[in-house]
Amino acid sequence: MERNIGGFVELTNVSCGAAPVEDVTFRAQQPIGRHLPPFSEDPDYPFHPVPAQSEAVKPGTDVITVGVGGNTLGFADILLKCEALGAGSGGVGTPCRDALAADIPGKLTKVRSAYDQMLAKLHEKAPHAKILTVGYPTVIPKDTSKCRYNDLQQFGSITRGDLDWLRKDVLEPLNNTIEKSAGTHDAASFVNLYYSTQNHSVCDADKWVEGLLDHDHKPTPRTPQRRGPPQRRRPHRNGDPERHRPGLTRIGTPPSIPQRAASAPPARRQLRSLVTRTHRSPRLAEMR
Repeated sequence: MERNIGGFVELTNVSCGAAPVEDVTFRAQQPIGRHLPPFSEDPDYPFHPVPAQSEAVKPGTDVITVGVGGNTLGFADILLKCEALGAGSGGVGTPCRDALAADIPGKLTKVRSAYDQMLAKLHEKAPHAKILTVGYPTVIPKDTSKCRYNDLQQFGSITRGDLDWLRKDVLEPLNNTIEKSAGTHDAASFVNLYYSTQNHSVCDADKWVEGLLDHDHKPTPRTPQRRGPPQRRRPHRNGDPERHRPGLTRIGTPPSIPQRAASAPPARRQLRSLVTRTHRSPRLAEMR
């Protein structure tokens, strides 16, 4: 984004992997960079706490993009539990749904409450800003026969029945929750990535989302591992041009579920069209 439109807008990026909604609204974050022992060691670890992402929003900010909610729902933890529950099942049945379905409505209610508070906070800090709430892409395909059981580059030992449940009763309701929250705030609009990313799920050949392991068979960044905390991006240094040059404010977190493998062209085109319709050099803030 900085390469494509950085000359026209002020870009500020404070997004951070594995951030729940609270890290946007009020809570200082504890980055760990790439310090994920035993998988990797970060020579600069430990890092100092960084402020809540909303602190980057100023009264003159024009546009805020925020993609967050999956970590508040606990989707990465749900995935890992589903994988453990599906081990030894031979890919048959719905052991994860049977064990966890009763908890999902309460988790979605928590997301909605936190999201409403976050949008109110962002509007308070930048009363004239347009807030773009970005939903989650298609992670699980509608046709789960594409997904290979026990393939860690996809969903490991999660059964197809549980993948169907995760798509219909967890991920799609999460997007609906975000959209409904945005619909109650005049300053907010929902950016739907779900339909434009179909046929690019974890189980598709042309995937834009990584599975539990990436193509190098390494744990996917920003997915909580079995050992150690979830990865967070390295905090910005004083010389980081993305933080200190004039630009867009980006808040929130990339999906804590398997990460987006490649940027989705439709989403980029949509954001570019929104920016180029402004009549002055906008101040944009991106949060994830």
